[in-house]
Amino acid sequence: MARVGGRNAFIAWVVGLGCLATVGVLAYLALPMLPASIAWLGTAGRDDATTAPAASGEGKDAGGPPTECSQLYDDALWATLRTADGSNLTPSTDPPVTTATALVTALQPQVTLTCTWHADAGTVSTTFASVPPDAGAIAAAALPGAGFGCETTETRTTCTRSDGDLIETIEAGGGLWLSTSESGWHPSEYVDRTGKRVWG
Repeated sequence: MARVGGRNAFIAWVVGLGCLATVGVLAYLALPMLPASIAWLGTAGRDDATTAPAASGEGKDAGGPPTECSQLYDDALWATLRTADGSNLTPSTDPPVTTATALVTALQPQVTLTCTWHADAGTVSTTFASVPPDAGAIAAAALPGAGFGCETTETRTTCTRSDGDLIETIEAGGGLWLSTSESGWHPSEYVDRTGKRVWG
């Protein structure tokens, strides 16, 4: 095979080794920044589309009742909600989103946080609040007449109503309230998983 004029194998080797050495030096110089870069990527991955502190993911595993939206979700559910098409979280202290307005008026939940997710699939709104200790019994007595089915466990009363693409859940027990309205979007085991974050 004829050699291409003007090319020298020795020079090619020298240039190749020089490039390899340059890449090695740059990698060595970048090593001290590797831990900081990984930490930054981890934080950026948990940041919400909003700039609200509640979306930072900090304090997700802190003990006690949730004080930020991120504390309502386990890591897998948080990732599912964050990565859904068109996902956007709006934290607030708005009243619960529910058709059971008479119950809300009677119990007057003191809202700690309302986490409303909007995505292409639909909307999910969850409210965490404090209520009187007998709120579960009141809900169990009042909500079946509004189309809810209720069941009571050791920790709380759970009432659920479905109407087409709308699923509403109201849970009350131990002076705590957790209500969720899922319109069109129904993340897997959403109610069970958020309930575990509140009642364990």
